[in-house]
Amino acid sequence: MIMAYNLWTFFSFITKNNDLCNKTALRYVIIVMRTNILRSFILLVIFAFSLSPLAQERKVQNRPYIDQRRFHYGFLLGLHMQDMELENNGYIDPETGEQWYAEIDNYSPGFTVGVLGELRLNTYFSLRLSPTIHFGQTHAVYHEQLSGDETTQVFKNTYISVPIDVKFAAPRYNNFRPYLIAGIDPMVNLTARKHDALRLKPLNLYLEIGMGCDIYLPFFKLNPELKFCFGLLDIIHRNRSDLIDNTMLKYTDGVNSGYSKMIVLSFNFE
Repeated sequence: MIMAYNLWTFFSFITKNNDLCNKTALRYVIIVMRTNILRSFILLVIFAFSLSPLAQERKVQNRPYIDQRRFHYGFLLGLHMQDMELENNGYIDPETGEQWYAEIDNYSPGFTVGVLGELRLNTYFSLRLSPTIHFGQTHAVYHEQLSGDETTQVFKNTYISVPIDVKFAAPRYNNFRPYLIAGIDPMVNLTARKHDALRLKPLNLYLEIGMGCDIYLPFFKLNPELKFCFGLLDIIHRNRSDLIDNTMLKYTDGVNSGYSKMIVLSFNFE
């Protein structure tokens, strides 16, 4: 602000004085500007040094050498939300003239449990393998456009996943160390049911990204972590030879594709 004010003063001086070539006047303006700039710099240095003791304050570090280990082991507990993105195509049943649209209308939290192993690559990167089981469900509703009729379906899912992630951690500060994580997550659905309106394929592959923070406690390390998982494969089963009532085929015909998604909040204990 001081520098801007001085520049404004200098240009005002130019416009109001035709005798700008006067070296004495020009020298005076330059001296004033240099003095104010030096004063501003000294104030900034004093302010920075006054904050440095606070910024560099250190506390006693819990488990200071735990990150130097080649391998880490632990377990995880958490919650998750399952979702599925359905693409409708506007299919009209040639026999009945019905047009059904499907959507996921509500979400229920599920339970997550697993174990993890982590391989240290260097100071900032590590490779993690965390076999996990997800217990949850997804609720779908089907709307008929002409009559307004509705029918529902609950997908009760039990996923076994084996995510392989790369973890990038920032430098540790006191007893905290934030990190980012990304990887792939193959999953198998053990409870994919037949004879329903929509049938899901049991195998899927997810791309996952997330963030977390290592919290170093006196006896263990706690990692709250939030991950976003995006299914890469269409999981709608097209071959409906399992159907006993062929009139239910209209629900499958009305959907082009379905891609699952998941949000996982977990607490890792190492």
